[in-house]
Amino acid sequence: MDQSTAQQGSLPTPTGAYTTNTSKYYALILLTIVYSFNFIDRQLLAILQEGIKADLGLSDGQLGLLTGFSFALFYVIAGIPIAKWADSGNRRNIISIAVFVWSFMTAISGFVQNYIQLLLARIGVGIGEAGCSPPSHSIISDIFPRESRAGAIGFYSTGVSIGILFGFLLGGWLNDVFGWRTAFLVVGAPGIILAVIVRYTLKEPLRGLAENKVINEQSPPSFKETLKLLMSRSSFVHMALGSALTAFVGYGFVNWSASFMLRSYEITTTELGVWLAMIIGVGGAIGVFGGGVLADKLAKKDVRWYAWLPGIAALLGLPFFITFCLTNDKYTALYSLIVPSVMANLFLGCVVATTHSLVGLRMRAMSSAIFFLILNIIGLGLGPSSIGFLSDILSPTYGSQSLRYAMLYILPVVSFWSVCHFYIGSRSLKKDLENAPE
Repeated sequence: MDQSTAQQGSLPTPTGAYTTNTSKYYALILLTIVYSFNFIDRQLLAILQEGIKADLGLSDGQLGLLTGFSFALFYVIAGIPIAKWADSGNRRNIISIAVFVWSFMTAISGFVQNYIQLLLARIGVGIGEAGCSPPSHSIISDIFPRESRAGAIGFYSTGVSIGILFGFLLGGWLNDVFGWRTAFLVVGAPGIILAVIVRYTLKEPLRGLAENKVINEQSPPSFKETLKLLMSRSSFVHMALGSALTAFVGYGFVNWSASFMLRSYEITTTELGVWLAMIIGVGGAIGVFGGGVLADKLAKKDVRWYAWLPGIAALLGLPFFITFCLTNDKYTALYSLIVPSVMANLFLGCVVATTHSLVGLRMRAMSSAIFFLILNIIGLGLGPSSIGFLSDILSPTYGSQSLRYAMLYILPVVSFWSVCHFYIGSRSLKKDLENAPE
């Protein structure tokens, strides 16, 4: 591979695209809204799954597959070819198509009659959502310079928390008033309109715009070439594993906390939806954006803060996870979620920005896809599924409290494990950034 795919030179002036801060921040805000819809549709199932379980006669293991492994598997399989397309094609169009696909599949989830139909609909959602983040990350890295990139990607990543906020808020209310089928339809349909807005208002930036570099017309590096480069960087390997284990804990809590609360305490889905929307949604948004901005500031003195900060965040949330699992008081359980929610996705801005700095300009979408492959197979794929299956195993012993002990036995250990990887990754980060191809 010729790593000099970008050469210093005079950059052609884009026709009205990203010449002003207004255009840059419009793109960032629109992409954040897209990512919010991504997570509304992805996490809606978490607040609806008790009703779905009763109507379709499902087990916790089956629910775990719906929200975890089956979704994650097709998400990451589709993500690689889509990322390759994004590194050479029009990223704006890819995002628009992706929004339409996942929104349509969410809407028709309200018409399913059995587990297989719902599983296929969720696979469709996963395939559509695979076209969101890699091309979005690539666009953001092209319009924001390295010194503010973690903050920009952190802002974009607030879409996770905003999506969870509205997913719980709307989903809980719609489920109580109209039922889970209507909730899927109402939440999915507006995304089709958003797809049109993206197609006709978002501009495709020049590659290398933020670095003031010109990209030649060679084919972008392959998946194999990008993977080989990333795997040769110890900092990426350990930061990606730390992120994946953090996501294991985060997805485990987000996907099962609602079911746990509904089974353990007297609370309606509407009330619970409001609580979780405020705690996980608002708290998570503050953490992921604030973490990216703080990392950019601290990294001016030492770039290792891009790895240290996510590790510290995971460590701070650990005792609160244990409290959530052990307490018998409803409000203590809810309040104990505040700190972990703020810390849960702080790693996103730090690690994605670092990953883009480790690779070439035409590897950005693919590097994001590889990062999300690791993140989602371990985090989304194994997190909810592991808890669901362990809950089924523990059910004869603990009955309705099996979820409590399934989370307690798994999540604190995995959380501490993630801290170790972030620390190990920090030790080689300086050297790896100095040896980046561009």
